[in-house]
Amino acid sequence: MAWCQWDFPDPGVYNFYAAAALRAADGAYLVGEMALHTAGAGERYFPSGTPEPTDTMDGRVVDLHANLCRELLEETGIAIAELEEAPGWLLVRDRNYLALMKQVTAHQNADELRNRIIRFLEKESQPEFSDIHIVRSRSDLDSRIPIWAIGYLEAVLK
Repeated sequence: MAWCQWDFPDPGVYNFYAAAALRAADGAYLVGEMALHTAGAGERYFPSGTPEPTDTMDGRVVDLHANLCRELLEETGIAIAELEEAPGWLLVRDRNYLALMKQVTAHQNADELRNRIIRFLEKESQPEFSDIHIVRSRSDLDSRIPIWAIGYLEAVLK
């Protein structure tokens, strides 16, 4: 966190993470608003997070899929097995952030999916998301969504 707050003093160092581009059956995307107790309070993200030691194989190789699955479940209560995964990954770069995006599609429409996640958040003692927002078009994008997520959304929204 200090490295980010110091405005990336070493240009050769990157913060990378997997992000679940959570898409509803009706084509809308859902982003979570970070809770006040988090480093990104008020910002709106796809379920994502920096890999943890449990996201590695043999302590050396980062398993991005495991990172994505863990973050998705922790932040939304949704297991990856419930979703349709698009093949491959899309890399989105914002300064020294590297977001490895995986589109995952739910079987519910956006309103149903949002309500399900909200019910999950209400049961958590300290959820990472304080709210869930539906992004149906470019007019739903705002400055609380980081550049890397806006770049992805602009590419996929009509």
